[in-house]
Amino acid sequence: MKRREFVAVVGAATSTWPLGLLAQSGPGRAPSQSSSAPLVGFLNSASPVTYRFNADAFREGLAQAGFVEGRNVQIEERWANGDYAQLPALAKELVAKGVVAMAATGDVAAARAGQSASSAVPIVFTIGGDPVRFRLVESYSRPGGNLTGIAFVPNQLGAKRVQLLHHLAPRVVRVGL
Repeated sequence: MKRREFVAVVGAATSTWPLGLLAQSGPGRAPSQSSSAPLVGFLNSASPVTYRFNADAFREGLAQAGFVEGRNVQIEERWANGDYAQLPALAKELVAKGVVAMAATGDVAAARAGQSASSAVPIVFTIGGDPVRFRLVESYSRPGGNLTGIAFVPNQLGAKRVQLLHHLAPRVVRVGL
């Protein structure tokens, strides 16, 4: 499946979740938790004691998009507590529970665990490295597969900044960083 098709399918699916659940709850009543609410997985290699803010920010972002835990979405968390060997089993556990999407946060190991657990479940990662180099995606412009995410790659950002500067001021021959 191509990236645009993937985004369209996921976008269409997520945009209908709240509407379907509101219809089930009836007019004038708040939607209640439903076993048919989509299940979203959250996977992190660290401990919830030290990285609870990641899961809280994840929930806040979902809520801002209209997905409120207990109303129209369910969230399952899995934490490896620093034991990286547990990550593949935890990711498989989330897939077996039927998650419709997974957030693999914190590092490359969590993203790889999600990648090995399923080739169908959409996985969004946050890493501090190059997802192409780590073979999480094929390229930045066409990630391919079921993974996409956010990567902090300062080397590539620096190169893009110089390229942009060159386009804006083509006569500049010396640049200080």
